[in-house]
Amino acid sequence: MSTLPSDLHQFSVRQLTAGLASKHFSSVELTGHYLNRIQQIDSQLNSFITVTPEIALIQAQAADLRRSKGEAGPLTGIPLAHKDIFCTQGVRTSCGSKMLDNFIAPYNAHVVEQCQNAGLIMLGKTNMDEFAMGSSSESSFYGPVNNPWSLDRVPGGSSGGAAVVIAADLAPLSTGTDTGGSIRQPASFCGLTGIKPTYGRVSRYGMIAYASSLDQGGPMARSAEDCAWLLGVMAGHDERDSTSVNRPVDDYLAALNQPLQGLRIGLPRQYFAKGLDNDVREHVMTALKALEARGAVLVDIDLKTTDAAIAAYYLIAPAEASSNLSRYDGVRFGHRCEAPTDLNDLYRRSRTEGFGDEVQRRIMIGTYALSAGYYDAYYLKAQKIRRLIQQDFLKAFEQCDVIAGPTAPSVAYALGAKQDPVAMYLGDIYTIAVNLAGLPAISAPCGFDTTYQGSTGKPLPVGLQLIGNYWSEAQLLSVVHQYQQETDWHLRRAPLAMNPESPDSAASSNSSTAREA
Repeated sequence: MSTLPSDLHQFSVRQLTAGLASKHFSSVELTGHYLNRIQQIDSQLNSFITVTPEIALIQAQAADLRRSKGEAGPLTGIPLAHKDIFCTQGVRTSCGSKMLDNFIAPYNAHVVEQCQNAGLIMLGKTNMDEFAMGSSSESSFYGPVNNPWSLDRVPGGSSGGAAVVIAADLAPLSTGTDTGGSIRQPASFCGLTGIKPTYGRVSRYGMIAYASSLDQGGPMARSAEDCAWLLGVMAGHDERDSTSVNRPVDDYLAALNQPLQGLRIGLPRQYFAKGLDNDVREHVMTALKALEARGAVLVDIDLKTTDAAIAAYYLIAPAEASSNLSRYDGVRFGHRCEAPTDLNDLYRRSRTEGFGDEVQRRIMIGTYALSAGYYDAYYLKAQKIRRLIQQDFLKAFEQCDVIAGPTAPSVAYALGAKQDPVAMYLGDIYTIAVNLAGLPAISAPCGFDTTYQGSTGKPLPVGLQLIGNYWSEAQLLSVVHQYQQETDWHLRRAPLAMNPESPDSAASSNSSTAREA
């Protein structure tokens, strides 16, 4: 056995692929290194629902064999974690819900297939808001996820676990999903890079549905370059998904060094108005000035439909959720109540016991919006607003190439701080419209808020969001990559990742509920 570098978990994907190719370490050794870190640290974070060490080591052995035969691809042997919304054959896929706590997926999602074909190693399934409904990763049946920058803070949601495993160096890559900001907001709160691709770029086959016209899978990692590695694997046409677009996949890695000279960056007035934290505004503007110094041009624009986006989203998404979640009835699969007296009792108690408060709330809202007498007044009107939002973006792209602003109006807030659901919904103000329009967008770290210092005494990360026109993922990754060549925000490590035995770690009372498969 070779001597592993003590900081192996801090290597970029490029460094890891080089180390595997040069046989400085094997995939089995690399996978074991990450599994040891998960065992050591995750009890304080609760970022995994299920850890799969046996599967991971079998896959790692197969990856090493492929390398020895000269049959390896670029990512063969690299570990990653999947959000527990992607079906994984033979492994529990819970979607963070009691409803699916006993569900063992009989097939793999397209994203999981693509990752397996590329030789990536699955370490486990990450914690999340129940059925992806939330912005804080507090609504999971398995308990809330803690932010490694400060354990008293939320990591964002719904892909909170997927973000935390990267921020705590428990995996170099993770898959997430974004319905209204669920990749970008956790990336912002945890100091990571995460990209939500154009709707239809990544297949939704085997990705448990929340809102079918909004859901989209994407990668989370430290840097734009690392995201480019994984997005190249995840993206592509899948005939099993009718919303998957048959369009060639760009070479995201090759496009990373596109020059910024002359790039027009639109700054919506509405994204820098009242409600934005002053420190967040300052760091975002500093980042934009850095891009301007590299040749980009800043352009003021208007997105007049911004204020209408939240109202439209929280009618459309719950309406689709109401339809999608009707299949969980206690009959076919999932949680079933004990000793039902009749069919109505079976349905009612199975769903009441299986779904948490936030999921029930959204089902009720959606069912109401779709009911006779209210469909035209609410759901249909929201769909009309959605079209106006899309037209608003397209008009803005006549003046600029990308649109920039904050990812979230504040840094990560305290666990339990937002008991009012509407207050939590308002935190999605800058991300939701992107999903309604089906556009791609990326979040990258751009500084730290010095106003609040968490229980670690350290400032918390701030995220910069860039929104692109349709199919411009390569351009978004390139802009962030250029920025990350000049800054080191994406290289900063959370206190828990650097020192698992810190006082903040010991103060955590949230024990992990993850189980090995």
